[in-house]
Amino acid sequence: MRKQKYIPRFLYGVLSRLIHQNELNEILRISYPSQGSEFSGKVLKHLDIDVEVEGTENLPKSDRRVVFASNHPLGGLDGIALIAVLGQRYGDENIRFLVNDLLMNVEPLSTVFLPINKYGSQARAAAEAINAEYASDRQIVIFPAGLVSRLHPGGEVHDLKWQKAFVQKAIENDRDIVPVRFVALNRKRFYRLAKWRKKLGIKVNIEQATLPAELCASRGKRFRIIIGKPISVSDLKKSGKSFPQLAEEIREHVYTLHKPEKL
Repeated sequence: MRKQKYIPRFLYGVLSRLIHQNELNEILRISYPSQGSEFSGKVLKHLDIDVEVEGTENLPKSDRRVVFASNHPLGGLDGIALIAVLGQRYGDENIRFLVNDLLMNVEPLSTVFLPINKYGSQARAAAEAINAEYASDRQIVIFPAGLVSRLHPGGEVHDLKWQKAFVQKAIENDRDIVPVRFVALNRKRFYRLAKWRKKLGIKVNIEQATLPAELCASRGKRFRIIIGKPISVSDLKKSGKSFPQLAEEIREHVYTLHKPEKL
């Protein structure tokens, strides 16, 4: 039985327009049955999005396992673009992108996605799967902030705090960390909504619902991906710093590759 049967028709229409259901279905239709990097490439082509990659000489060879740690400015297209670039470089079978488990519903990308937010009885299995991937020969890709970049005082847009797990797992599994700077912005209204939601004390991340609209509004844009020089795991081990300290230093380093955008 279709779920929309339980949603009032007028509300269903509002929600459909909010998430740009028709446009998203069109993207899926055109890109089907492609998966992984091929699907990502077709999405970018359909939206007439150009991705410029700088620092390709810093991409490690396939025999060196690393963690690609990137800022998270867009909430959709940044991940799609990284999958297109890294999947083409290493092969989809050799990359795993750690994501919120809700994104596993994007079936064409489920082949390269690995969920990290399982709860209850599934939590142990998810943790074991993550540990297995870090121990594998595949390249790991992650947005350590988890959430999309937000507007900060002074008008700069940059990530919130980076979580420490990616550093801890990299060190435990002898992986260098490759800093990635994704240069892009959502529209002003996304950041304004997030700002007012916080001011009003609303805990529900309502701006997240507008990310499909931001994806569709990116048609014809040009994005820039900057690949930084790998950060040696031996240097991380010798630093004597805590995992949170290292995570913050790497986040700051990512923004030295290109200054934070301003609205």
